[in-house]
Amino acid sequence: MLHFEKFFQEGIKLGASDLHISSTLPPSLRINGELTEIKDAQPVTPQEINEFTQDLVTREKWDSYVKTGDLDFGFSVQHENGKGSTRIRASVFRELRGCSATFRFIPARIRSIDELGLPAILKDFAAKHRGLFLTTGPTGSGKSSTLAAVINEINETRNCHIVTAEDPIEYIHTSKKAIIHHREVGSDTQTFASAIRHVLRQDPDVILIGEMRDLETIAAAITAAETGHLVLGTLHTQDASQSVERLIDVFPPHQQNQIRLQLSYILIGICSQQLIATTDFSGIATGRACATEILIANPAVRASIREGKANQLRNTMQTGASIGMHTMEQDLARLIRDGVLTREAALRNAYDPAELERTLSKGF
Repeated sequence: MLHFEKFFQEGIKLGASDLHISSTLPPSLRINGELTEIKDAQPVTPQEINEFTQDLVTREKWDSYVKTGDLDFGFSVQHENGKGSTRIRASVFRELRGCSATFRFIPARIRSIDELGLPAILKDFAAKHRGLFLTTGPTGSGKSSTLAAVINEINETRNCHIVTAEDPIEYIHTSKKAIIHHREVGSDTQTFASAIRHVLRQDPDVILIGEMRDLETIAAAITAAETGHLVLGTLHTQDASQSVERLIDVFPPHQQNQIRLQLSYILIGICSQQLIATTDFSGIATGRACATEILIANPAVRASIREGKANQLRNTMQTGASIGMHTMEQDLARLIRDGVLTREAALRNAYDPAELERTLSKGF
């Protein structure tokens, strides 16, 4: 336990996003997007990883890990100065050389939409009383932080009931204007889908789904949005058009036309995002910038979804700046113009580098 406590405190002190512990390698921290070994730290044994994990999880979760080789859970660590704590999301897994673990540091203080540098249009999404809003992107792209900021905006501005279903619980909100209930899949409820089905009897106004990963969960989310609730969720998809296609393709072919119709009515917006390392003039990492792509479900977007023309959504975003839409390439061009990213870094992370070059040539 002492090893782990030392590593956690080091990560908190240095502002790390993740801690990696392997049974054969020294532990490393991810700081500003780059992995760095903890100075003078020795590898942790598989037995120490197992003992640490067993002390924190229920017998049921431990038995599941023994059977499957994967375990996700969350816990909090008190700061060594005695002031505050940090929430940590853990993923323990068996691998070739034994077992390893990755720990994600989740700040106790929830930052606002403005503090995260997210588009102001997200406040408009937070003000909606019904519909489906998605944040999408790869692992580590800041999706959870974005949804936490949206929930925080609702919490500060509306008297309503918010229920979350997460695996595990990450950001913990203190009720302000809203009443907030956090439910953890595997502990408080069996699955995401069952949590959504039961929450409809709990008088919710806003439902947060930590991950829309399967047909049953997506179907339940669509039903919840259709019945007059604001549903917030995440998808591991790259861009807005791919997100729409994923939601539809998960259903059997004979249901997809109906789902397109339903989605065209309930979708209110998508924020696709990625975190990109920023550097100083010498190339040393200084932080990370959030680049986004925003889709707003206006009549043109709804028609494209309904008619199965998701490939047209990109063009709609490119021409929708007046109402708050933009593509990833347009946002990357903005970050270059503002001196946040270098041209090289932006091109490496563009969904379509050729499109970014064209956008830059137009002086966007």
